[in-house]
Amino acid sequence: MKDSLAAQGLLPSSPLTKALAYAHKRRAALEVFLTDPDVPIDTNHLERALRPIPMGRKNWMFSWTELGAQHVGVVQSLIATSRLHQVDPYDYLVDVLQRVGQHPAADVAQLTPRLWAQHFGKAPLRSDISRHVA
Repeated sequence: MKDSLAAQGLLPSSPLTKALAYAHKRRAALEVFLTDPDVPIDTNHLERALRPIPMGRKNWMFSWTELGAQHVGVVQSLIATSRLHQVDPYDYLVDVLQRVGQHPAADVAQLTPRLWAQHFGKAPLRSDISRHVA
């Protein structure tokens, strides 16, 4: 890449020069998937998980405050992350919201979707209000 960048003799504003400089600057991060089999070659699965967020953008314009918008972002992130780890977002949120008050602060990482599935996913706490009304 470095040789190609130097050999091109293009202006710095050229799209090819910009692309080569971008790739060269981020080479280590772009090559991670070559050494770690758990890292996918692309981020399509993450982009698909985040797709519902722009779809509801007009609804979230009315979060009323910047703090409200930040909270919407946190909840959307938790929902997307739970789906990424094959955790039902409803079960996850119901369990965590009931558990958070009595859970030790030192072990708060256990309440992230990935670790929650390992520790509590087999028997999540349920709500008195069932989402499956008979």
